Amino acid sequence: MSHTEKLKNFLELEIIPDLEAAIDELFESIDKTKNATKEQKEDLEEMREMRTECFSIVEEIKRDEMDEEEAEELLEELMDMKTDDKV
Repeated sequence: MSHTEKLKNFLELEIIPDLEAAIDELFESIDKTKNATKEQKEDLEEMREMRTECFSIVEEIKRDEMDEEEAEELLEELMDMKTDDKV
């Protein structure tokens, strides 16, 4: 499997669903208090931007506009980030 395929799968199967779950949790938390703190608003904006960027990367891969080296670097970066979050 190529690095672009691995990256696409990682984004679609792990990163994007995790981001969407985190966004949903944050919305639930905000809904319970009926008020969003500045930190929650910033977190929400950051997660939405990350999700948009992930969708953009997937589209770039689908259009065959990403080379293997770039895909490998992004995949390593994302895997490191995901691993750091679990520690």
